[in-house]
Amino acid sequence: MSPTEPAPEHLETDLVIIGAGPTGLFSAYYAGFRGLRVAVIDSLPELGGQITAMYPEKAILDVAGFPNVKGRDLVAGLVEQANTARPSYLLGRTAVSLESTDERATIGLADGSTVRAGAVLITAGIGKFSPRPLPAADGWQGRGVEFFVPSFDPYVGKDVVVVGGGDSAFDWAIHLEPMAKSVTLVHRREAFRAHERTVEKVRASSVDIVTRAEVTELRGAPDLEEAVITVDGEATVRPAQAVVAALGFVADLGPMKEWGLTLEKRHVVVDSAMRTNLPRVFAAGDITEYAGKVRLIAVGFGEAATAVNNAAVVIDPAAHVFPGHSSEGS
Repeated sequence: MSPTEPAPEHLETDLVIIGAGPTGLFSAYYAGFRGLRVAVIDSLPELGGQITAMYPEKAILDVAGFPNVKGRDLVAGLVEQANTARPSYLLGRTAVSLESTDERATIGLADGSTVRAGAVLITAGIGKFSPRPLPAADGWQGRGVEFFVPSFDPYVGKDVVVVGGGDSAFDWAIHLEPMAKSVTLVHRREAFRAHERTVEKVRASSVDIVTRAEVTELRGAPDLEEAVITVDGEATVRPAQAVVAALGFVADLGPMKEWGLTLEKRHVVVDSAMRTNLPRVFAAGDITEYAGKVRLIAVGFGEAATAVNNAAVVIDPAAHVFPGHSSEGS
């Protein structure tokens, strides 16, 4: 992926994008297509946002034109596409302040540097995220317990316990099943939050689903060897060299909450042009909120194009909202 550039004391650009996930990367490409200079800021040290941090091996099935694409491969393609815009990547840095006027917008970073731009596009997804803890796993992270699965290789030939009842838990269970010695999925309720089709795939596999259950103790020295699973008050011991605690995550908008944006349930309210309530500030992707909003990567791509095209007119009033199709050439 693109290396992090040295932080300039002050950077001037046309469009600054906050968030380097799929929507942010596509926004960078589209800004380049519009002939705009672009900078991309992200608090994570790598491009790709949640996909790179949490789901690089996950099969993504709902991106148009890709019946089945791994998360890391989708990100790689988006990075290659975005790099045609020659963006300035400011990675591993957090945007802490925003000042926007009718003339200019200024982003302040945690390292003291600033970025001034003609417009701002917020594509920060769910903001900063951290995994929900598994009480029994306290002190075991890195010794057999993980909250995300960036690579399947460490799980080959192991007895794996996956904890959770959502999409992530079921996705990882079905992906780990062919390579692990065994996979046990533990959930405290009989009902699941995961997509019904994924649940049926797991039920049809060799994954052992244990409901009304909790992982109450982990054992081993120095690394994990066993998991104690308690079902309706009765404890059983199972071999486990790996536990994936897929209990979801806590999202936090962080400093963005203080920027004066109109927020609704931790999301930024936008209009049909992806404008926020602040001048020269737009938003796209999962972070946005409006009537009928659907949170899919595919939707974020469309919102990115809408936001960039409308931002282009704010940056240069002589520009047109719709520039024509990229396939038409120059």
